[in-house]
Amino acid sequence: MDRKRIWGWWFFDWASQPYHTLLITFVFSIYFAEVAQTHFIAGGDDAVAAGARAQTLWGYGLAISGAVIALLAPVLGAIADTSGRKMVWIWLFSVFYVFGSAGLWLLTPDQPALVQAVLFFGIGMIGVEFATIFTNALLPGLAPRDEIGRISGSGYAFGYLGGLIALIIMLLLFAETPSGQTLAGIDPVLGLDAAQREGTRFVGPFTALWYIVFMAPFFLWVREPRGPRRPLRIGAAIRDLWALIRSLRHRNSLRNWLISSMLSRDALNALYGFGGVYAGTVLGWPVFLAGVFGVVSAIAATILSWLGGRADRRFGPKPVIAVCTLILIGVCIVVVGMDRDSVFGIPVGTDPVFARLSLPDLIFFGCGVLIGGAGGVLQSASRTLMVRHTTEERATESFGLYALSGKATAFAAPFLIALTTDLTGNQRMGISPLIVIFLLSLALLIWVRAEGEESP
Repeated sequence: MDRKRIWGWWFFDWASQPYHTLLITFVFSIYFAEVAQTHFIAGGDDAVAAGARAQTLWGYGLAISGAVIALLAPVLGAIADTSGRKMVWIWLFSVFYVFGSAGLWLLTPDQPALVQAVLFFGIGMIGVEFATIFTNALLPGLAPRDEIGRISGSGYAFGYLGGLIALIIMLLLFAETPSGQTLAGIDPVLGLDAAQREGTRFVGPFTALWYIVFMAPFFLWVREPRGPRRPLRIGAAIRDLWALIRSLRHRNSLRNWLISSMLSRDALNALYGFGGVYAGTVLGWPVFLAGVFGVVSAIAATILSWLGGRADRRFGPKPVIAVCTLILIGVCIVVVGMDRDSVFGIPVGTDPVFARLSLPDLIFFGCGVLIGGAGGVLQSASRTLMVRHTTEERATESFGLYALSGKATAFAAPFLIALTTDLTGNQRMGISPLIVIFLLSLALLIWVRAEGEESP
């Protein structure tokens, strides 16, 4: 194995993870929820209705981004395999990543351009998702088959560690607490104005800069395997893709796996995307507390992803995926059953139980640990199981189809959350569709062969 090439491949996870950690889950989504809720309250809504409108807008934005990714992912993968080129696409979508994340700086607390912010967020989301397709497609050629699970798990662990460090830097040096200072007790650095929330808004440009700096090892150390470079023929690529899709009628394991992973990853991404909004509006957490929550869950994700890679190598990816799915179902049930004043209908006091945190706060911290850990292991093991259903020559096309399966209904979970929240006016009930989606995913996993389609 070429260890330098493997380390370079791992650096994509390190460079790109802050989009998930800082923007989707723990900082920007909370800030967006705060700003949107305040804006809607100023327009005459009460706090509950304003929180529901904020979650609805966020959900429809994620749904549109997911639909774009679903439509284009398999086609781009097929084009890349037909032309024999992957790195050029990673360069292209890295530009999307940087442009979209940097643009989030423009969401000011006064007269916020909410739709513009969702648009920039969607551009960055498209960038990170498409770049991930092409980097995942390099995985089969990195090591022998029996080492893929360990490498995939270690990559996720390394990525979560990068996201954790980025989050700590953001909290200590930039993001304001209600006092106007950071968690380090200082004013936001670089002369950023706390009154205009510039420290928190800097999360977008910071994420872009982090990606630019830490993608350097990837582009320096990772080289595509030598092979023929063919002309770009879109028609031939689409024909190959269509042939692959039609072959799913006879490839039962791959078909059931794509549908199962489609459901589980859709629900998991929605859980990531709405966790911050839920914490900010249902529990009333400020950005800095959500950031501390992020540190705790990222530590858990780092450790458990590394351990999950070892479990993947020993037991195989399928049982690991099943256990993680059960854990996430339990988390969703807890989240639906609690709010600031009660847990499963049982009233709880608002007095601090530990470190100024009430019982609902502590329960949600525990949910964050499980979401981070189980989510990281689920994604790592899913990547391994996909490798077992493809070949190095068709990897980009297959991972494009894998991305399609993850995004074909990526609009569905956010849409169902937004719609359920819209109809009920209750954010907790809005999370309930995820329970059904995870259960369906678990049921379909029964018909997936643990060793791929070549197993007897």
